[in-house]
Amino acid sequence: MEIVVQKFGGSSVETTEKLFKVCNHIIQEKENGKKVVVVVSAQGDTTDILINESKEITDTPNKREYDMLISAGEQITIAKLAMCLDKLGHKAVSFLGWQVPIITNSNHGNANIIDIKTDKILKELENDNIVIIAGFQGVDENNEITTLGRGGSDTTAIALASYLKAEKCELFKDVDGIYSGDPHKNKNVIKYDKISYDDMLNLTSKGANVLHDKCVEMAKRNLITIVVKSTFKNNSQGTVVGCF
Repeated sequence: MEIVVQKFGGSSVETTEKLFKVCNHIIQEKENGKKVVVVVSAQGDTTDILINESKEITDTPNKREYDMLISAGEQITIAKLAMCLDKLGHKAVSFLGWQVPIITNSNHGNANIIDIKTDKILKELENDNIVIIAGFQGVDENNEITTLGRGGSDTTAIALASYLKAEKCELFKDVDGIYSGDPHKNKNVIKYDKISYDDMLNLTSKGANVLHDKCVEMAKRNLITIVVKSTFKNNSQGTVVGCF
């Protein structure tokens, strides 16, 4: 079974129109004969809005309840995306982190993934379903919802790629690859066609925020090929992060 993991961030899934554009990337891989697992973030600024609403109540929220609140946004995205794919004639099923389950430690707000049970995912893929999974969240051994912290949806995607032995993990962003600097601020930056894990980690240490260092380290440990691509630029080849 040839599996591809695709991840779409908040700006990629912000509106219904954008959700349908995301469907095009998913359907393209499926029509290429791949089994597709999709990881999504909450739509737009939903998570930031929930964080601000928490601050309206208290500056020191109970950590369990904080995770219960800020993990809510992804549930909306996964259901909407499954509906979009279904409307386009492609079977899809959505899961929250605890439904998979993605098992983490109990460090609320910055949990680490310790195991992923893949049986349910593989069964749905065998049934020709596209599997959509909420990023950024998991469940601990006490069945409490946890969140993974900064870069959490990317972390979810790369971990899934590892456990599923996927051929690659595509991370769709609002930029079309990895650059030597911020392309929005400097027109003279260089776009990399490919970059090694270590060089990518060096860029993140200098402030590049396209990928979080925890995600890159996980990919390096498990030899997961990452492809950073643009959601909205057609035919963008992106940047491959791997062993070079």
